[in-house]
Amino acid sequence: MPFKSWRDSGFCRRQRYIDLPSLYTATLDSTTTEDDTLGFALHNTGNDHHLQVELTGLQHNCARLKINERQPVKPRYEIPVGDVLVQHPQKNKLNTLNRDESSVTITMNDVQAVIHAHPFQIEFTYQDTNVINMNARGLLNFECLQGKTHSGKVKHKTTHSSMYEPLRKKPRTTGNQQSQDVDTDDTELGEFAESFGSFTDTNPNGPSSVGVDVDFPGFTHVYGIPEHAESLCLKSTRNKEPYRLFNLDVYGYETHSPQSLYGSVPLMIAHSEEQTVGMFWHNASDTWIDIDIQESDKKQKAQTNTHWFSESGVIDIFLLFGPTPEDVFSQYGLLTGTTPLPPLFALGYHQSRWNYKDEDDVRKVDSGFDTHGIPYDVLWLDIEHTDKKKYFTWDKINFPNARKMIEDLSAKGRKMVTIVDPHIKQDEDYTIYKEASQRNYFVKNKDSIPYEGKCWPGLSHWLDFTNPEVRQYWSSKCGIDQYKESTEDLYIWNDMNEPSVFEGPETTLYKDCIHHKGWEHRDLHNTYGMYQHMATNQGLLARSGGKKRPFVLSRSFFAGSQRWGAVWTGDNVATWEHLQITVPMLLTLNITGMTFSGADIGGFAKNPTPELLTRWYQTAAFQPFFRGHSSHKTERREPWLQPEENIKITRDAICMRYSWLPYWYTLFYHGEVKGGPLIKPLWVAFPRDKVTFDADDCFMLGSAVLVHPVMEEGVSEISVLLPGKEEVWYDVDDHKLYVGAETYAIPVTLSKIPIFQRGGYIIPRRDRARSSTAHSWADPYTLIVCVNKQIFAKGDLYVDDFQTLNYKNGEYCHREFIFENATLTNRNCDTSGVYEPKAGVKEVIIVGSSLKPTSAIIHWQNQAQVEET
Repeated sequence: MPFKSWRDSGFCRRQRYIDLPSLYTATLDSTTTEDDTLGFALHNTGNDHHLQVELTGLQHNCARLKINERQPVKPRYEIPVGDVLVQHPQKNKLNTLNRDESSVTITMNDVQAVIHAHPFQIEFTYQDTNVINMNARGLLNFECLQGKTHSGKVKHKTTHSSMYEPLRKKPRTTGNQQSQDVDTDDTELGEFAESFGSFTDTNPNGPSSVGVDVDFPGFTHVYGIPEHAESLCLKSTRNKEPYRLFNLDVYGYETHSPQSLYGSVPLMIAHSEEQTVGMFWHNASDTWIDIDIQESDKKQKAQTNTHWFSESGVIDIFLLFGPTPEDVFSQYGLLTGTTPLPPLFALGYHQSRWNYKDEDDVRKVDSGFDTHGIPYDVLWLDIEHTDKKKYFTWDKINFPNARKMIEDLSAKGRKMVTIVDPHIKQDEDYTIYKEASQRNYFVKNKDSIPYEGKCWPGLSHWLDFTNPEVRQYWSSKCGIDQYKESTEDLYIWNDMNEPSVFEGPETTLYKDCIHHKGWEHRDLHNTYGMYQHMATNQGLLARSGGKKRPFVLSRSFFAGSQRWGAVWTGDNVATWEHLQITVPMLLTLNITGMTFSGADIGGFAKNPTPELLTRWYQTAAFQPFFRGHSSHKTERREPWLQPEENIKITRDAICMRYSWLPYWYTLFYHGEVKGGPLIKPLWVAFPRDKVTFDADDCFMLGSAVLVHPVMEEGVSEISVLLPGKEEVWYDVDDHKLYVGAETYAIPVTLSKIPIFQRGGYIIPRRDRARSSTAHSWADPYTLIVCVNKQIFAKGDLYVDDFQTLNYKNGEYCHREFIFENATLTNRNCDTSGVYEPKAGVKEVIIVGSSLKPTSAIIHWQNQAQVEET
């Protein structure tokens, strides 16, 4: 196996198996109290190490818990504020209710925390209900760094070795671990060096991992911690592999696996019929998570136990107390940011392949869409467009007139995206390699020499994007003066940025590689791709003088990456299983902030059948990022290269995407302002309806639409849950009415997937067929009004210039529509907006009302009434 299991990770074994009672006690007589922070010391009675704890109240129903060494031999890594966290979180006043040597009780608005001294643990309650417990099972384990003597030997090497002596004899079983003995020694425990296959990583300061248990009493459903090809609702890892967060290049990954993939967001959300809470583990190193779900019975109450452990850094946990799903999304968005409103073209269809081979191929693909009447907005070029895999260059034989090629697309209202990876080819004639070498911009190996590895160009170095100076340098390369033959209609795709290193340990960098300020790669691995994504975004923004919205796609990501652009699920496979897993994968990304996300339509690897490809287009048309992409080893699969029936159905699916873009664009606007998912699990829309908690074969698009894709081969009927006792639902095709809180057997054909508009909502559409979004800006809108049982409906529409950042200065229009008492009202719901839309509403379709209008009376400000019959 090229990737580790938990047994291959020394720190994972150390954290998972410690056969000792809790060794930590809090010295509460030493507490320090500020208006917003309670500080106190922890003492490890087993090794006499001392830690410092800070519990901080935050605004918006949140808290922060930090644990660090009191006097480390050197600083431990903490992610700089402004990189993952948008800013220093706003603090909230703490009130002390009770204090003695055995416990301290504090309150933060509706949240109460009780800190127990012997053994150390913290109980958090929200409005008198216990919702989160910290270290209640005594799994806190904070490995302190160890210094060296003048001879270079590590001091006190036996400190940790003796602590883990029980591991060599009898493993601890805490409900979520396996029970077999582990035969190991110091080296195999990875305390000072760790081997995996032929690779060895050194650990010069000894073991540095951190871990603690976080439990959710009263909850049996937890979600989040992407990226895994796994179900929406997280599963128990009792006697199984834990979930891992360690960004890796995993080609053709397995489905239903806790294996780590390309990105990591250490956010977990616990949900019950009564409340939603969350926790964000602010740590960028290799992380594993155990989950033990306990259903209620006569002996125990329902509870989900989790155990988090990371290879280095500090314990830095943000607790989000909700109490609703929307509250948790907003709380997390305030910490790490939200997805900015993309340019409209980015919401259209993207056509990609590894690789379109030359300019003539590009022209033929582009014209093929027009010939077959299929809209699209962006054509992509993979690595073969470059001069020998040197990024920001062009293959002069196959792309001799790249600028004209891009301008020809622009003339049709379309864009181009090219791939730009983080590895830099060793070539003295390559400007970026030469400049980066001279400026000392590359990641170094443990001996402080630029790290050398292999990737697409052959021997390569990797830019150190953790260095702000390197990011600024990279951003400058996105400029038109630096990226020769580029225009402002050329955008960028960052791939292989986990980073992927051929023939490297787990196909990535050694953990003992050295970054800016001397930090080891083990400390910050999961943020590497985010930093490249950030730099590219800022480069495209600077290219337009700060006027136009960037678009950048990244394969690797971390918490906060949503601020820099879109992501996708990587190298999937053309199988029905991979189509099915896209729904829970993208739902998980959406509820953890990575809302602008998608999956390669049809699968990157292997060849889909016509039915599978058609069903994939129908599904992806209702997912945020909409791109067809495939490997050079697959057959060509532009939409018109299917049987005639499939071409028509695929065209209809893509056209439906385009007609719904006003609704999509409005959802993205709300996402930037409030945070929260674009596509939602059913439980988010119906948080008290327990039947929705496990549903991950369908999803809500916003709050108004339920989509249930057809993701099985050859079916003629599927079972569809339409939730909500008081709800009514309408088939978007024939407007047939269905009552909520029922499961229906819905007939399907190849051209049909079940899509339902929720009663009580109004959706804006643009139904005029266009070849790209650039030609639709002045097209009129159609409103689809689906009434509820009270013959009421509402919705909204957000409009701006679709491409610049002027909307941040008030150049937008936000209208609300309300249908009530047989009257449709259109009002300005945000008077701060001053933008004058290019088009208005031309058609209103009212569904579900028994009243059939014979005329319409339009009231416009104080002007006379105008009647149309």
